[in-house]
Amino acid sequence: MNMITHSKWRKLWQSVDATGDVQVWYQRLMSAWSEPQRHYHTLQHLEDCLNEFSVVHDHAEDAANIELALWFHDVVYDPKAPDNEERSAEVAVQCLSEAGVSVDRLNKIERLVLATKTHDSSVDVDAPLLMDIDLAILGQTSERFRQYEREIRQEYAWVPEPIFREKRAAILQMFLDRPVIFQTVSFRSRYEEQARENLFSSIRLLNTNHDH
Repeated sequence: MNMITHSKWRKLWQSVDATGDVQVWYQRLMSAWSEPQRHYHTLQHLEDCLNEFSVVHDHAEDAANIELALWFHDVVYDPKAPDNEERSAEVAVQCLSEAGVSVDRLNKIERLVLATKTHDSSVDVDAPLLMDIDLAILGQTSERFRQYEREIRQEYAWVPEPIFREKRAAILQMFLDRPVIFQTVSFRSRYEEQARENLFSSIRLLNTNHDH
C-alpha cells in the first residue's frame, strides 16, 4: 500500500510546486492515518478515496486541490472529539504553508477539508466531488457496507449500545432524507441506488434491535 501512496504523494507534492522535504510530511501523514483508534478512518479509507478520485479525476476543476484535501480530510481523527475536521484543516494549512504553496490554493484546501464536516458544497466548485468521494462507501456492496458499519462501531466502542444505535440511525437517516445523496452525476449514476438500499437496511437493523 505504501508504495502506491508514496508515489502519489510525491507526484502531488511536485504538481503544486511544494518545496521542502516531501518525505517528512509523508511520514507524518502515514503515522497519523495508522493510529490505533482508527478502524474505518484508516489508510484503507485514504486509498479508497484516492482510487475513487482517479476515476473522476477529469471532472475536477483543480484536481490537485481535491487530492490534497483527501490526504488531509481525516488526518486528525479522535472519535471523542468534536473538532477533527477543524484540526485536520489546521494540519493541512501548516503543511502547505511550510511548503510554500500559494495562499489561494491553501485557502481552498482549508475550505474543502472543513466542508467534509458541514457537507456544504457551496464553499468551492470542487466541493461536491470531494463530498461524493468521501461518501462513496455508502454505495458499495452490502457486504462492504456492513463491514464499514462494524468498523464505525469499533471506533465508537466506548458509546453504550442503545445510545450508539439511536445516534447512528439518526445520522444514516439524515443521508437517506436527502433528495439525492450524491451531488455529481458520475457518483449518482454509480452509487445512489445501492446507497439508499444500504442505508435503509442498516437503519431498520439499528431500530429493530433498539426495540428489544
